Amino acid sequence: MALATTSLRSRGNDLSHADLQLKVLNTTTADASALPRFADALRKADLYPLRPTALEIFQVNLGKMCNQACRHCHVDAGPDRKEIMTRATMQACLDVLATLGDVTVDLTGGAPEMNPDFRWFVQEIHALGKKIMVRCNLTIIVANPKYHDLPEFFRDHQVHVVSSLPFYDARHTDRQRGAGVYDDSMRAMAMLNAVGYGQEGSGLRFDLVYNPVGALLPGPQAALEADFKRELHRKHGVVFNNLICITNMPISRFLEFLVDSGNYQAYMEKLVNAFNPAAAAGVMCRNTLSVGWDGALYDCDFNQMLDLPVAVAASRSILNVDLEALRDRTIVVNQHCYGCTAGAGSSCGGQIA
Repeated sequence: MALATTSLRSRGNDLSHADLQLKVLNTTTADASALPRFADALRKADLYPLRPTALEIFQVNLGKMCNQACRHCHVDAGPDRKEIMTRATMQACLDVLATLGDVTVDLTGGAPEMNPDFRWFVQEIHALGKKIMVRCNLTIIVANPKYHDLPEFFRDHQVHVVSSLPFYDARHTDRQRGAGVYDDSMRAMAMLNAVGYGQEGSGLRFDLVYNPVGALLPGPQAALEADFKRELHRKHGVVFNNLICITNMPISRFLEFLVDSGNYQAYMEKLVNAFNPAAAAGVMCRNTLSVGWDGALYDCDFNQMLDLPVAVAASRSILNVDLEALRDRTIVVNQHCYGCTAGAGSSCGGQIA
């Protein structure tokens, strides 16, 4: 399987540094009109400062290592990235989880399964009685024989599997994710279906994630879901539960694409003009706590990738977290947040308005 690209870090690209991404997002060039501040958009909607609601999602990034290196990746993940969460940091997460009530643990990466302690961590979370969601890129299941039993492992621990698939054909999928990714994804979907995932009445949830190939906003989620279900079943006999539509965030490798292709200003204007107060009120950072591979705490996965930690200076690590202080924090926002509030909105769970 050919890689779609390589990481910004491995290429020595300036945009591998979060501070330079933020500089791009907050700088107006001589030939471009100034974009309104996202915080000002929230003020007009009477939503500033943005505050947390009840904690529902405890998201953990297990590392930036991945078997793929997709063109749109906001994590800048890839085979060359060696950042990985240690078992000690996982244990600190487990200690916090043991104090929480009904939360879903959202495991992400990179490819979270590549962390050598991934299975141990899932087993420990399952023993705590927490719901588990794994963001699996599908190809990891067929990439190496040691991952071939992942569908059975997921089934045995009642894991909700969420997997990206850019489109229901090979041309669009391979363009974004690399040659051969579509065919490998279909093989992996069939393996998940074979153990019950996506099958009616099984109780094993299997959702797909769609984000557009290019500088576009996603279309209506319900209509796209119907198209995906029809075409994937017709062509390959595979099934899934729900389609999750996510807007491409103007950070990391997608930001590189926008800048290099000359689409940055137009895309940002598209996001700004589509700002939806209803979507802003339901953004995922309000019910989420995001833990970085090194244990650092963030309001969401996107803030994590821009090195924008939670606003409570004394509680920025899972090693010394003060959940009570975090409940009253001001959520950190910046210009990239327009991506989550455009049109029907965008979150790790799909469209929100």
